Amino acid sequence: MLEKGFVKKSVGTLTLGEKLAKIRKDKRLSLNEVSRLTGVQTKYLEFLEWGEFEKLPADVYVKGFLRSYADSFQLDEESLLKLYEKEKGIKKNLKTKKPSKKIKPLEISSFVLTPAKVSVLAIVGLVLLGIFFLYREVGNFAESPRLIILTPQDNNATKNNVISVEGITDKDATVFLNNQAILVNDEGKFKENLTLREGVNYINIKSVSKFEKTAEKTISIFFENQNSFEQKNSENDEKEKIVQNEEIKLEIRVEPGPVWLKIETDGSLAFSGTMFSGAIQTFKAKEKIVVSSGKANATFVNFNGEDLGTLGEDAGMVKEKVFSKNQSTN
Repeated sequence: MLEKGFVKKSVGTLTLGEKLAKIRKDKRLSLNEVSRLTGVQTKYLEFLEWGEFEKLPADVYVKGFLRSYADSFQLDEESLLKLYEKEKGIKKNLKTKKPSKKIKPLEISSFVLTPAKVSVLAIVGLVLLGIFFLYREVGNFAESPRLIILTPQDNNATKNNVISVEGITDKDATVFLNNQAILVNDEGKFKENLTLREGVNYINIKSVSKFEKTAEKTISIFFENQNSFEQKNSENDEKEKIVQNEEIKLEIRVEPGPVWLKIETDGSLAFSGTMFSGAIQTFKAKEKIVVSSGKANATFVNFNGEDLGTLGEDAGMVKEKVFSKNQSTN
């Protein structure tokens, strides 16, 4: 409403958690999808959104979470960090002191220290000391996180351009697939769909513990596209079929990769996973296709045979675009 040349607006102050939740909901992303983009575990994202700072790890990790969040969504990193420090300080000041306990009258124990008891205490102390050193030595050996790859097998061949990478690591570790962070559940299991390019594909899986210790494996998969020749020969027939059936067709290519993508066709999830550099996928729908990408400037699209270039010029942010019978709209 205009009044004397000014516009009245309601101003509300959002907490850090409310701000992060609003950003996520505005982009129509789930916590799992934000975790995949930022590399931050889902439970930590939930603690941030609910303001449960006492459940988060040390400040150095929390600040790393916020920097990753700001980088993924093109936010002001310093404003997030300052808001976190401010709210954390407020919560600390609001904690009430526990009432002091009443001082009990001094009770003199009838315990008498004898040489036999001194020997028992000494033995117990030595045992505890030995357990401490053993625990420390075991910890030194267990610094690197475990990393078990269930599928696929190394030096394998496939005729499918989409495979599933599954494995197990430590529950507090972060897993990277060709330098792209993927989701790890509370049991330490991870699973990611991966689109291959024709020929040999090298898949690097790296697990990083909360103490920055790493475990790394690289496997190779050969993808043989037997349908490429038939697809080239039937390209004109397929275009005619799309027109007759009033379908729409979207071809997506990634360069450079890897890039995380989510594709919805007519309201249903068609693909959610990572595509390698040079990998191509084709999607069809009757009404519309919605594309979400982790790197808009590395995602090339061809809509109904027309090359439209990339989704956008931005890097490191989610770019959503809708393709329908009436061409494409943002």
